[in-house]
Formats: sequence, structure tokens, C-alpha cells
Amino acid sequence: ITTTVSERGEPGDMRSRPTMSDIAGIVGVHVSTVSRALDPKTCHLISPEIVAKVGEVAAKLGFRPNAAGASLRTNRSRTIGIVVPDITDPVFPPMIRGVEDVLSERGYAVVLANTDGDEAREAEVVASMLARSVDGLALASSRYEDKLIPRIGDVPVVTVFRETTKPVAPCVVFDENCGIRHALTHLVSLGHRRIANIAGPRTISTGYSRWEAFERHRREMKLPLDKRLVVFADGFNEQEGERCAETLLARTSDFTAILCANDRLAVGVIDVLKRYGLRCPDDVSVTGFNDMPYAGRFVPALTTVRVQQYKAGWEAARLLLDAIETGPGRRGKPARIVLPVELVVRGSTQQVASKAPPRTRRRLAAAR
Repeated sequence: ITTTVSERGEPGDMRSRPTMSDIAGIVGVHVSTVSRALDPKTCHLISPEIVAKVGEVAAKLGFRPNAAGASLRTNRSRTIGIVVPDITDPVFPPMIRGVEDVLSERGYAVVLANTDGDEAREAEVVASMLARSVDGLALASSRYEDKLIPRIGDVPVVTVFRETTKPVAPCVVFDENCGIRHALTHLVSLGHRRIANIAGPRTISTGYSRWEAFERHRREMKLPLDKRLVVFADGFNEQEGERCAETLLARTSDFTAILCANDRLAVGVIDVLKRYGLRCPDDVSVTGFNDMPYAGRFVPALTTVRVQQYKAGWEAARLLLDAIETGPGRRGKPARIVLPVELVVRGSTQQVASKAPPRTRRRLAAAR
């Protein structure tokens, strides 16, 4: 079976498909009027009555614009590339949905790629997308000291969830500082003073910013300085949470709470606590960050910092469209959108006893 592309529509079979000429004939207007009426950017140039009539006839005929022809006329592919570090991470689908919802209304399609957190892989997938002439890139995979973005050229780029040390591209991020302050303040209000920190990778802005915020607010709250209580993860996943918890317990058992840089790390931490016979939150309180889907259904339900994953994608798409329409020669200083966060208190944190009961002390000691 041979699939062809005809003048009358998208790739498909040989059956005739409705064209703008068909619509123009029925409505009684010129083909160029139909073209303007169907284009969101130019429909305001046509009377509302004609726009409505063209839309009605197009819907009845089942008309679909020829994307290939439009690309040739505008020198645009009407596609946007989205690059994420881990497609299995549940925080990314809501963001991707936010991007798609904005772009689809403007006639854009999305191409998605996964890097597995590997810099070389990221460079490969970005090069592949550029070879396919994407009109813009939304990167959720960028490093804090990013070397790739400056090499991309005039193709608009937006970083989402992450930012770079130098403002080389617009970004949509969360108020990491406020989120960590909320989590730490919550733990201190419950009587916790010996609070461990499972920090994210400092090569990524979210990891660095959340660790830096923890240290800043620890000092402000006059919490004890103990380097044994800070363990850095190499990634944001359950396996790293388990490894970091094992490392922490091998160093010391002198803590009553663990603040984790994200929810997946917290899941791994809680698994290790259970393995050692420690109960969360009875023996150790645990907090996360992100409020990923189903965090409220964990056992115990996870106390965490909620971020606006869908909104981040929505804002990233808006920034991309602005950059595409502005053009490379007229773009100003890259925008930085910081979305607010909120603490969601659930079952993984509770008031610390004024003195740890003998059973808890024995369990913590046995875990070492």
C-alpha cells in the first residue's frame, strides 16, 4: 500500500479531500479570504460573519489544513521539541500537557525526547530535533552550568523546571527558596532540631537551589551544623533516595527528621527506614518536594511542597510562542518566571517527642 501526499490534504490515501477552494465556492468568497478566516493570526481581518460561515462549512466538509504546504509558505515546521531527563518521572507529564494545551490551539505539534539525565544524549536529541527544523525547544534537562544552549543558535529555547547560572534563555522555575523554608519551618514547629537533608545534584539548578536554601534557613533558624546530616544524591529517583538514606544511617542516628530535595528521593528514604525497622513518622519525619501525582496516596501520605507542574508547561509554551513570533533579532533580556509553591502537610511528619522513647533510640542505634 502506497501512502501519498496530495494537494487536497494531509498524508493519506488517494480519496479526494476538501480544499480551501471547495469552502470558498460554497461560502462565495475568494480562497485567500478562507485562508485568512481559518488562521488565528489573521481572522481578525475578516468580518465575524464570514469567519463563522467559513468555520461552519470547513467543519461540515471535514477540512484539515495541509501542514506541509503551510510549512513551505511560512518557513516554519509548526513543531516544538520538548526534552526531559526522565520520561518515567511523574512530574513531567503534567508539564508536557501544559505545553501541548497551549501549542495545539495555535496549530503546533510536539516532539518529545528523553535524555536519561545524560549530557551527551541531550546533545544528540537536540541536534536531531534541530535537523527536523523544530520552531522552538522546551528543555527540562538543562544543567546549571549549561554549555549546550549557547550552541543552539537562533532557534528559540525555554528552560522549564530548571535554569542556568547565566540567563541565556527564558526560564520557568519554582520558588525553591520559599518551598524549602516552608518545609523546614514546618519541621521546626513540630519540635525537630536535628534535621537531615537529602539534597539533589548540585549540577542541576533545582538541586543546588534547594540545598542552598536549606543551608541558609538552617543558619537563620539556628539549627545545629553537622555535616554528617547532609547527603547529596546523584539523581532525583528512588534508588538515589535509598542510597543516600543508607549513607546517612551509616554516619549517624542522631536525627529526628529528613528533608528531601524531591518526592522520589523521599520515597526511597522511607523504604530504607522501613527496612531498618524505623517508622515514619513515629521515629523519623520525612518531607518531599514537588507533590508528584499520588503523593497523597503513599503510606504514609507524603508531606511535601506542591509546585505547579501544569502551569510551568503552560508558561513555557507562552514564552516560546512569544519568542517565535518576535524573531531572533528583536528579543530582549530573557524572561524569568517564578511560580509560587505551597506546603501540603500530610501523614509523613508529626510532633517530635521531647525525648526519644527507648524503643526509638534502640531502632536508630540498630540502624547504624
